[in-house]
Amino acid sequence: MLSYRHAYHAGNHADVIKHLTMALIFQSMHKKAKPYSYIDTHSGGVDYDLLSDEAVKTGEAAEGILKVLEHPMLPESYRELIKGYNSSGILARYPGSPAIAHHFQRAGDKLQLMELHNNETSVLKRKASRWPDTAIHHRDGFEGLPGIVPPEPRRGVVLMDPSYEIKTDYMKALKSIKAAYKRWPTGVYALWYPMLVADKSQMMLDSFERSGIRRILVAEISREAGQDETFGMIGSGMMIVNPPFQLDEQLSECLTALAEAMLGKTAVADVRWLVGE
Repeated sequence: MLSYRHAYHAGNHADVIKHLTMALIFQSMHKKAKPYSYIDTHSGGVDYDLLSDEAVKTGEAAEGILKVLEHPMLPESYRELIKGYNSSGILARYPGSPAIAHHFQRAGDKLQLMELHNNETSVLKRKASRWPDTAIHHRDGFEGLPGIVPPEPRRGVVLMDPSYEIKTDYMKALKSIKAAYKRWPTGVYALWYPMLVADKSQMMLDSFERSGIRRILVAEISREAGQDETFGMIGSGMMIVNPPFQLDEQLSECLTALAEAMLGKTAVADVRWLVGE
């Protein structure tokens, strides 16, 4: 039930769309001096060795961040944090979402990191326990999110990116965010999801569209499935509730070129409002 390990997938195209979106959101949060809260429901490890046996075995970073690190359309704030994590000039480590949040953390900003996997929690505690204003929770992020909102400070951002190994994760994500939104409707909620050949993400998005939650932005990158494909990830998306001002324009400007660079010339990007004001 908890077999997923992100070390095999670090720096892939899914990480790129997820983390560049988060970098743009954090950048927007910095436009005000007021502190904010960050909640990560599925934190994983803090960072990943791209030269490890696991990463080399799949080679996913070679088709992800390595393809676009110098691409002119990559948001500069995301590029800078990746390069800052690899001061030698060799892309050997990839920061996970906790490390990215910590990179943008200012004095007064508070991080709450949740993780259920025992091994990943141990790594998280070892690497992040000394970060300022950071709480680490060994718990299920789906049930944990509604239980800790509204946070203090109330201005804040949530990232939810489960593995979706268990098919019920789609509806668990919906239920968790709906419950949290009821208690904290002003938060920014960012939900990552895979786009599969046998896709279940559209059913989840349809449910969000009917949920009564307003201001939902969707950004996706994907390629065409091959004729002989019956399973596997062909892309991924980010659903953002209460997105910062102009995030839709920023993502529209960069994603098509980045999708083609990572997924091939037939790749497409789609940025749309699932629900408006």
